[in-house]
Amino acid sequence: MKYWAVLVLKLVGVVWAVRGLWLGVKSLLPPPRPFLYIGQPFGRDLVWTLAAGLCFLVGCGLLYAAWLDQRYRCRVCLRRLRMPVETGSWSSMLQFGRPRIEYICPYGHGTLKVPEVQLAGPEHPDWKQNQDLWHELESLEQTTR
Repeated sequence: MKYWAVLVLKLVGVVWAVRGLWLGVKSLLPPPRPFLYIGQPFGRDLVWTLAAGLCFLVGCGLLYAAWLDQRYRCRVCLRRLRMPVETGSWSSMLQFGRPRIEYICPYGHGTLKVPEVQLAGPEHPDWKQNQDLWHELESLEQTTR
């Protein structure tokens, strides 16, 4: 639940940032000439239309950056996932599977497996939450003794 709340906060922050950018740009633009048209200057005045288009593109970029940042965060502690490891190989795909990049939470909460290339359409990354990492590590240590 905390994971989605942070995403919503990021998206609200992006909306407010773009709104502030538009108000700043709007205050810098010359006033539209009212004798040429009645109503909004968007679509009728080239400078206003370009400014609105630029704000729209900046907003789209910020939304994508927020979504991409959220994708590579731990679902439990919200820290950035680290230690990317490439698994699989194109030359031995039948033995080891398709190439993937695995990221792990620095505190061991889980791993994220992202396909390196998406051949059959969009594939969602596979998040696997570790149940009890310390218990698993201690059991491995006891079996080696």
